Amino acid sequence: MARIGYARVSTIDQDLQGQLDRLQSEGCEIIRSEKVSGGTRKGRTELATVIEFLREGDELLVTRLDRLGRDTRDVLNIVHECQQRGAYVTIIDPHVSTRGEMGHVIVTVLGMVAQMERRFLKERQREGIERAKSAGRYTGGRARIDHAKIRQMAAVGVGVTAIAKDVGCSRMQVYRVLAAEDISTLNVQR
Repeated sequence: MARIGYARVSTIDQDLQGQLDRLQSEGCEIIRSEKVSGGTRKGRTELATVIEFLREGDELLVTRLDRLGRDTRDVLNIVHECQQRGAYVTIIDPHVSTRGEMGHVIVTVLGMVAQMERRFLKERQREGIERAKSAGRYTGGRARIDHAKIRQMAAVGVGVTAIAKDVGCSRMQVYRVLAAEDISTLNVQR
């Protein structure tokens, strides 16, 4: 029986250290982490790796349920996949485990709350942007990664992994920037 931790933040400028420290203090032998949105499971390769690694009797730990996902269906599917492997999920804060029947019910309710919270957050964000636009103060979100540097490095033959390390982003983000460049080049040629 292994205790496996999973930590996640949504953006590259957020810090994982608090989650990593907490998971380590809970006795996790293996901890996987990633910086990617929890709104969907797409692109969450570390989570997929953790689930694939789980064996009978293992325990997947997360600090809070929203680290596992922000969509109720995704969270329930993750829990179901873990249970299919004979493993269970434990949320540290508040302490809930899917080991017992009541734990599964609580995880379902918490998943619905996390999804509602995400919807409220997006709605407040949209309202704030609309207010800023109407006041003439909205300039758009700030770029988190240097797209020009990614394109320049790729143009001279630097590999995706090296670019991602240098720029401080995921390989997937590098691929997205390069794909957007290819698409815009195709549009210009037409």
